[in-house]
Amino acid sequence: MCLGVPGRVLEVDGLVASVDFWGVRREVRLDVVDEPVAPGDYVLNHVGYAIRRIPEAEIAETLALYEILLREADAEASEDAMSADVRSEIEAARAPDPGRIRGG
Repeated sequence: MCLGVPGRVLEVDGLVASVDFWGVRREVRLDVVDEPVAPGDYVLNHVGYAIRRIPEAEIAETLALYEILLREADAEASEDAMSADVRSEIEAARAPDPGRIRGG
């Protein structure tokens, strides 16, 4: 199963956005996002690509769901598949990526 991680758009430069994921700032490609995005919007990120702009009415619920998944994963010795996927996506966002190509 693949899972995207929500993040808040900080800046947009062509087809690249700077996005905040729980305090970690990463560049995300906008090539395949379903709608135009602007600073302040939230997007669903999957492997470095924004795949969906999260509608304003869904932001609080989406973020709350991820917080629950992470909290439950911390509380359990073994993670279920979904929380493990969320954690791996967040850890990947935190890891340095010297090979990331910028441009559009």
